[in-house]
Amino acid sequence: MNLLEVEKVSKRFGGLTANEDVSFTVKPGQIVGLIGPNGAGKTTLFNCVAGFFAPSSGVIKLKGRDIAGLPPEACARAGVGRTFQIARTFHSMTACENVMTGAMLHEHKVSAARELAMEWLRFVNLDRFADKPSGSMTISEQRRLAVARALATGPSILLMDEVMAGLNPSEVREAVDVVLKIRDRGIACLIVEHVLEGIMPIADKIVVLDRGAKIADGTPQEVSNDPLVISAYLGD
Repeated sequence: MNLLEVEKVSKRFGGLTANEDVSFTVKPGQIVGLIGPNGAGKTTLFNCVAGFFAPSSGVIKLKGRDIAGLPPEACARAGVGRTFQIARTFHSMTACENVMTGAMLHEHKVSAARELAMEWLRFVNLDRFADKPSGSMTISEQRRLAVARALATGPSILLMDEVMAGLNPSEVREAVDVVLKIRDRGIACLIVEHVLEGIMPIADKIVVLDRGAKIADGTPQEVSNDPLVISAYLGD
């Protein structure tokens, strides 16, 4: 059974086609990497799944329900969590308060939202920052904080946009550990990533985009040996 089904999704901005007839699936608890050269259309596709853009055509189903064209808040309520390449935290708010904003999507009691926020802060190993402003945290810590906030919304799938970009090897390992823990909770992960050494060893499947179209879809081993993928990354 598939959790997420992307069927022939296209997105056009005037005369520019950012995505063209892209199809793939994600199963419950699966880690799927979405890779491709710069300008391949990865983030645009993410925005379509998360409700920031309505696709020009195609179907996006989550647990059998068509969510294409729904606004971000409706996609979040349906079970789509999302983080951004640049961590969007509320710098003047504490780490706990940041995660509480996610928890309160479904939990309207402040005490219960705070308890849930602390659970997810411990999950990403940031509970020591609970009462500190998020603006005092490093980029790596702020990205994990954004993951905790997204997890607090109760997603069945978490979309992560370049969560490992710009991190040192130690921070990449921390990010990888968090992704594996999320998978162990039964939450699927769809990850846009340029740090291939971070995503390749842990992904169950890799989807490759180039110039808006899908050029490969398979295991990391299958994709890394695909001539079209090699050409897209290295040239002919």
